[in-house]
Amino acid sequence: MISLTSPVNTAAHGWPAGAKLLALCAATVGLFALKDVGWHLIALAGVMVLYALPGRVFLRSGLMRLRVLWPFVVLVILWHWFSDDLSKGAVIALRMISAVGLANLVTMTTSLSKMMSVVNWLTTPLRAFGINTRGIELAVALVVRFTPVLSEKGRALTLSWRARAVKRPSWRILHP
Repeated sequence: MISLTSPVNTAAHGWPAGAKLLALCAATVGLFALKDVGWHLIALAGVMVLYALPGRVFLRSGLMRLRVLWPFVVLVILWHWFSDDLSKGAVIALRMISAVGLANLVTMTTSLSKMMSVVNWLTTPLRAFGINTRGIELAVALVVRFTPVLSEKGRALTLSWRARAVKRPSWRILHP
């Protein structure tokens, strides 16, 4: 999971990064406009179709990257179950999976340099106010690039804990 890009070259790799990011923004706004669980299930099915189109390897790689969401999904569902609003919890969980899934599709099919070119273009108006946008661009690049690296480090810590200790690793070992 250290690599952000897909192991499979798809047609989406050739699409402009700005168009993909604009479509991602529009889709995310659309997801927040939906209030019914049924529509969110349809949206999630659409995201899964987008993952499945390039083939099994792309699908497996994309779904592996979404595994980190499951603790959050469980937490949201449990919270809303105990607060007697399971329908709202399902909407939030489905929206989260769909939105992050679409964002993952964009990062899997867009190089970091192309995304940073879009961020550079978007922050251009801020320069008129004397804001140095290089720091913003660098921060975005660091978050996009090192989130998978830190996740991999957490996985390595868990494996080393399992190799040395009899007890199961607790949640505190995952992300020191």
